[in-house]
Amino acid sequence: MLICASKSWQMPLCFIVHSAFCVMLMTTGSVEANGWRLAETTGIPDGIFLSGSFRVRYENLNGRYRSGRSGSDEVLALRTLLHGGIDLGNVRIGAEIEDSRQEMGDSGTPLSATLVNTAELLQAYFQWTVDDMLGSRIKGVLKAGRQTMDLGNRRLLARNRYRNTLNAFTGADWQMTFGNGIQARAFYVLPVVRTPGDSSSLNQNEVDIDEEDINFRFWGIQAKMDNTAWDGSAELYLLGLDENDTDERATRNRKIYTGGFRFYRPRKAGQLDYQVESMIQWGQSRTSTISTTDLNHLAYFQHTELGYTFEHAWNPRLLAQFDYASGDDDPNDGKNNRFDTLFGARRFDFGPTSIYGAFARSNLISPGIKLQVKPAADTVSGFAGYRANWLASDRDSWTTANVVDASGLSGSFLGHQVEVRVRWDPAPGNLRLETGMAHLFQGEFGRNAPDAVAEGDSTYYYVQSIFSF
Repeated sequence: MLICASKSWQMPLCFIVHSAFCVMLMTTGSVEANGWRLAETTGIPDGIFLSGSFRVRYENLNGRYRSGRSGSDEVLALRTLLHGGIDLGNVRIGAEIEDSRQEMGDSGTPLSATLVNTAELLQAYFQWTVDDMLGSRIKGVLKAGRQTMDLGNRRLLARNRYRNTLNAFTGADWQMTFGNGIQARAFYVLPVVRTPGDSSSLNQNEVDIDEEDINFRFWGIQAKMDNTAWDGSAELYLLGLDENDTDERATRNRKIYTGGFRFYRPRKAGQLDYQVESMIQWGQSRTSTISTTDLNHLAYFQHTELGYTFEHAWNPRLLAQFDYASGDDDPNDGKNNRFDTLFGARRFDFGPTSIYGAFARSNLISPGIKLQVKPAADTVSGFAGYRANWLASDRDSWTTANVVDASGLSGSFLGHQVEVRVRWDPAPGNLRLETGMAHLFQGEFGRNAPDAVAEGDSTYYYVQSIFSF
């Protein structure tokens, strides 16, 4: 792994060295349409696969919004992934190593296991593919062991992309594709608990082996059908999460079920595209890991979007979005109405996460608009977006800021967020450079609520380089 310097004035040198190092490696082998690959240069035998990536990202946040934190913050996030194994056609045995570290963080940086997970076994799995089950046209794929997973549009279950660490699960995932295009899926897994969790260990990038917990279980079933009405596709799913406190780990004792559906039409030049996703959650949960009171859990989530891609050289797409995630209406009624996004990703809906991550799929009303462009289809893309954000319940928490006014007298408006992002692939398939910015114009709740920082607006920007090999 290429280690960069840990002072902000040395950041330009870090990116120059990293990019030059990537170009040097690519020149050692022939560059195909999908980029140079390490396996081609090393001459490993057929049936062996090997790939990986290294990402370095500098982040800066000026004007923090989280309770108990003020001023500015910065961090250098580094992530190395190495994936390899044996591919025998219908049988695949693989493993993936993750090394996620940070530099430049200090006691005021919101460090967690979402940023640091050093020298960890991310995947170790056996995969079996059956192309023609029992002489029928059914294809089946069984993946067992430790693995990463995506489900649908990744709002409830995701292999993280922007975040510096990835979710992993140990168990079995069975997927089937029928001759009529219908797909079915069922999985039962134990979420892997990332460690360490204390700030001192995270700040030192200490190694602590992750592990599963039999008291933490997650399962799901899903059905998908293409070519539905209005040239769309449809998904239907049911997920269950069951966790219990142990002597080593306090939890929110969640025993919740999430049922939902999604209808969508992919983007295509010259036509409207759409996406509608609705979810309902029920069961029992607690409001925090320090609470010992089990509450009846009933929560909702709704996402709606409508887009149009213009027939133009830059492929501009204009997108209108709306998200509603319920909050707890009354802190004293013995119920928890705050939506839980489980293991989902949120960057694609609500902006950059990491040391920023101002908004999440919980106690939120958020309409928005976005313009996406591809000035050079294979190498350059970008977007500009705007979202307005309110609390769904003004008596519940702004969850990412850990700020709450149980009286409901501080208002509900969280603020306006504007965001821009630009990507450039100077060596497609190998090297991607990216920069982005998000600015939060602070709303009344962040200025008036108890424990609010009330420092004004927040500005976050990042620059990153990703080398894939």
